[in-house]
Amino acid sequence: QVQLVESGGGLVQAGGSLRLSCAASGRTFSNYAMGWFRQAPGKEREFVASISWNGGSTRYADSVKGRFTISRDNAKSAVYLQMNSLQPEDTAVYYCSQGVHVRDGTYLPNYWGQGTQVTVSA
Repeated sequence: QVQLVESGGGLVQAGGSLRLSCAASGRTFSNYAMGWFRQAPGKEREFVASISWNGGSTRYADSVKGRFTISRDNAKSAVYLQMNSLQPEDTAVYYCSQGVHVRDGTYLPNYWGQGTQVTVSA
């Protein structure tokens, strides 16, 4: 049974930073890619970032490139999302996921966490 538990969300002013963490359990963490998605009120869930099993490859949505950084620690079975220069449009529930990268590099999630709220005030 895969479990993903996010933490680190909260309220921050525009221009501020937050670091999200996700603790994984249930299967060999280093065998799988990890990713972050987000869902704002009234919108569909969207891809934010993903990282390969060994951290050697990362991908980002255009909207967060240069501001967000995904990383992982396989010894701790954890993945992180450092978010800088936050803007009100980044307000959403952020979800950790575990999955795979397919041949063209697209990330496909298999498991989801419960989500953590990030609110950015203007």
